[in-house]
Amino acid sequence: MGQLFRSEEMTLAQLFLQSEAAYCCVSELGEIGMVQFRDLNPDVNVFQRKFVNEVRRCEEMDRKLSNMSHDFHSLILVWFLKLSQQRSYSCLMCRRFVAGVIGRERIPTFERMLWRVCRGNVFLRQADIEDSLEDPATGDQVHKSVFIIFFQGDQLKNRVKKICEGQCLVTRSPNVGLTICLSPKVLNQTEDHRQRVLQAAAKTVRVWFIKVRKMKAIYHTLNLCNIDVTQKCLIAEVWCPVSDLDSIQFALRRGTVSQMTLPRQTPPTYNKTNKFTSGFQNIVDAYGIGTYREMNPAPYTIITFPFLFAVMFGDMGHGALMTCAALYLVLRESRLMAQKNDNEMFNMVFAGRYIILLMGVFSVYTGIIYNDCFSKSLNVFGSGWSVRPMFDPQVGGNWTFATLEGNRLLQLDPAIDGVFKGPYPIGIDPIWNIAVNKLTFLNSFKMKMSIILGVIHMLFGVSLSLFNHLYFKKPLNIYLGFIPEVIFMSSLFGYLVILIFYKWVSFTARTSKDAPSLLIAFINMFLFNYNDPSNKPLYSGQMGLQIFLVLIALACVPCMLVVKTLVLRRQHLWRKHLVRQVRPGQLGARIKSFNFADVAVHQAIHTIEYCLGCISNTASYLRLWALSLAHAQLSEVLWSMVMHIGLSSRSFGGFFLLTIVFFFFGVLTVAILLIMEGLSAFLHALRLHWVEFQNKFYSGQGFKFLPFTFESILDGRFEE
Repeated sequence: MGQLFRSEEMTLAQLFLQSEAAYCCVSELGEIGMVQFRDLNPDVNVFQRKFVNEVRRCEEMDRKLSNMSHDFHSLILVWFLKLSQQRSYSCLMCRRFVAGVIGRERIPTFERMLWRVCRGNVFLRQADIEDSLEDPATGDQVHKSVFIIFFQGDQLKNRVKKICEGQCLVTRSPNVGLTICLSPKVLNQTEDHRQRVLQAAAKTVRVWFIKVRKMKAIYHTLNLCNIDVTQKCLIAEVWCPVSDLDSIQFALRRGTVSQMTLPRQTPPTYNKTNKFTSGFQNIVDAYGIGTYREMNPAPYTIITFPFLFAVMFGDMGHGALMTCAALYLVLRESRLMAQKNDNEMFNMVFAGRYIILLMGVFSVYTGIIYNDCFSKSLNVFGSGWSVRPMFDPQVGGNWTFATLEGNRLLQLDPAIDGVFKGPYPIGIDPIWNIAVNKLTFLNSFKMKMSIILGVIHMLFGVSLSLFNHLYFKKPLNIYLGFIPEVIFMSSLFGYLVILIFYKWVSFTARTSKDAPSLLIAFINMFLFNYNDPSNKPLYSGQMGLQIFLVLIALACVPCMLVVKTLVLRRQHLWRKHLVRQVRPGQLGARIKSFNFADVAVHQAIHTIEYCLGCISNTASYLRLWALSLAHAQLSEVLWSMVMHIGLSSRSFGGFFLLTIVFFFFGVLTVAILLIMEGLSAFLHALRLHWVEFQNKFYSGQGFKFLPFTFESILDGRFEE
């Protein structure tokens, strides 16, 4: 499980490969796909490297195979169309022919006679013989032409034969008949042999593609290696996971390999993923590849990303539709992957199928909390509010039927016994769906909820930075970085979260009219204004505690800004003092350069960014409330402006009208609320993770581990 929370430990190895075994060794490494080759010839032109001729030959063979495959597909389509248009295949087998020679001067007469007797139902082709022939009767040199006549049926055969005999033509020799009888057999055998050769080639053409592209990839990788002066050994440097060293050594057992680690190089970042976690890891990597061995946000993003998305997209109906769409992609993923669709948009959605699935499931959950299904509430357990006590004078009710007739709007008084029985078991009470002050209540609830979730999310991000400091053994960053950051945020915004919960718990329905405003109280906390008569204190001793918290937060700023810089300077001076006490050159290589101005500026930028970011980032989480409100209002508008028309129709054709209206309602729901609003909530959730969460502990200054592997070739995704 540790590999999920932090990138794999990498090592830089140096390989010494014999020239004869280099090809096989690189091929074995490509099969396991666990090493990334470094280019040891960055200053050498691509066309001047050792194996450039082999790469060119592979490219030429790849081009020929591609052209051949394209020609095959084109010819198959052409001949399929031609054969489909053929009326009968049996007529091809009953065609006959007569061949012979005739004097050139008789060709026109011979052709006219065939046309008239056979009425144009024969096909005649003739060609002149270039050399003169000796007439066996007279011995003279004469010029003749060879002809062949194609026809069908026995009647045409007799007519053609009589015409040919009447012209005193030289007919075929007796051996020609035997040859003609054997010709179909010879042609069939030749055709069968050609079919076998083509079928064998068709079975192996995919293998040829893979072999050629593997060879090209191997020679391209060998060009990254260095060659020693003896020209008998190739030197390569590869990044590889420490946990896979045994597998790599086993793959290279047939080659001559020597390994030497070079610890001063910065390793690439390698996070092992599967088909479920790869989508979330891609979200993190899109912001920046993590620095080597720092905390990986992807495991926490698996839960927090779909949850924050669902807070903005909370609707049971819309979440169920999204879940069904994602389930289709998940359940049929094997068939869809086998199709190898080239549509970029579909491939992007398919790659994030598990993200969409979790977003849909969490949206159903938040929809239950909001009690919102296509902008309507579900009354499953019965409302906790009752209007009956308002008509009962014994419990303090003063309503009558005249009150109902004379007032358009009436407000229930929860201070009267029986009006408010208790909270709804799960989510928001459905009575708020028909209340006029629905938005006032929901805005207050969602705004406070956004602040609570935002502060918890950011404090969790700051807490993760502690594990980075512990792993990289930087105690100074813990005492003068992590601790002041936690105290600063907790004393201000953590205190605000506590005030929200305290107000919810302390004030009941009877005392809610006297509840002070948290916004005004929080502003007065920074202004040290405690003489505001319009805003009473929440509890006794509030002024002293708030002054103490503000002073503590202000004291953390110079601790991060000045003290850490001075401590770093003192540590550097102490190292220089140690160097003077020993022999010159013994420790000098271990002392890094220290520029006090650069360190001070960097620390000032980090401190100011963090302090101001705590305020701006907390306000940024209010987008959870804003997007949730926008989604709910759009859903309500779509229901009232479209679906309500079909449901309110009471005519005879109301069923047909409802069908048409429901069609448009479904199209608009999918297009606007699922796709457009879903994409908007997705982007806002992405922003909250990239900026507000990851900048607390994630630097993202690394580079990705790209192993040499043949997997991309087998999947048809070969890249240079």
